[in-house]
Amino acid sequence: MRAFVAVVEEGSLSGAARRLHVSQPALSQQMNGLERQLGVQLLVRSSTGVQATEAGATLLTEARAVLARYDQAIAAVTRHTGPGEARLRLGIPLEIPADLLSGPLAALTDAYPATRVQALHMSTADQLAALRAGDLDVGLLREHPVGPDLDAVLVVEERLGVLLAAGQAAKLVGPDGIRLNALAGLAWVGFPRSGSPVWYDEITAILRSHGLDPGLTPPEGQGLIAPVKLAAVTAGGAFALAPPNWQQPIPESLAWAPLAGHPLVRRTWAAWPASSRRRDLGHLIAALEYQGPE
Repeated sequence: MRAFVAVVEEGSLSGAARRLHVSQPALSQQMNGLERQLGVQLLVRSSTGVQATEAGATLLTEARAVLARYDQAIAAVTRHTGPGEARLRLGIPLEIPADLLSGPLAALTDAYPATRVQALHMSTADQLAALRAGDLDVGLLREHPVGPDLDAVLVVEERLGVLLAAGQAAKLVGPDGIRLNALAGLAWVGFPRSGSPVWYDEITAILRSHGLDPGLTPPEGQGLIAPVKLAAVTAGGAFALAPPNWQQPIPESLAWAPLAGHPLVRRTWAAWPASSRRRDLGHLIAALEYQGPE
C-alpha cells in the first residue's frame, strides 16, 4: 500500500522507486501484481509518468486510510514505554483482535516501566526467522513453532466467517450461517503461502475437502491487507475469510456471515526463545495466554 501511494503521489515509477529505495523494475512488478490480484487497472502508464485510474483513485483513498490506521496502531503500542534501556521486540501479524494486546501491554507497563516495547509488523515466517536469529524477543504467530528452540502458548482462537457480495450472501445464508461447500465456484481471496505455510496448507486442505478450488493467491512477498480483500470481493466472483470482530468497516455492498459448523478456526500463538529468562517477557506471556472461551 505504501508503494502504491508513493507511485501515485510521485506521478512516476522512477520517482517512487527513489523515494522507497527500491529498484524501478521491482516496483513495477509489485504494481502489476497488485492489479492482477484486484482484477482492475489501477494506473495509466505513459511516457510522461503514471496516473491513477478511477479504481486507482478509490484504492488511494482507502490505502491512505488504512496506512494511517496502521501507523496509529503502532503508535498506540509503542506508547507503552519506559525511560529505561530494556527493549522488548514484539512481532505482530495482520488482523489481530483489537483488544488482544491492550490489556497485557498495560499490565507490562505497570510491572516493568523500564521496558520499551518495539512493535514490528511481520509475517509468521519472517517472525520465526527473526526469533531464531535473535532479532525478535516474542512473536505472534499463525502456527505453532516446531523444535525445542522456541516455546509457545496459544493466545487467541477466532472462528472465521466469510465476506461476500451482499446479494450473494443473502441467497446462501442459512439458520447456522453459510455452508462452506456453498461457496463452490467462487475464488478465495487468499494470502501468499510463504507468509505462513502451515496455516495456508490447513486452509487450502479444508477448502478442497469441501469441494472448493483455492485458486490463485497473491504473489509471494505481498501481504493481503483489508482494503485489498474488500476490493477483490466487491469485484465479484470471490470470497474472503474474516473473523466476526473484524475491525475494518464493511461497505453496504458486502456482508459478513458465519460459516456453518465453524470449519475454519484461526489460532494465534505467542512464541519466544526457549533460552530466554527475561522476567518482563514472562509477565507479558502470562497476560497473553489464552484462558478459553468465556
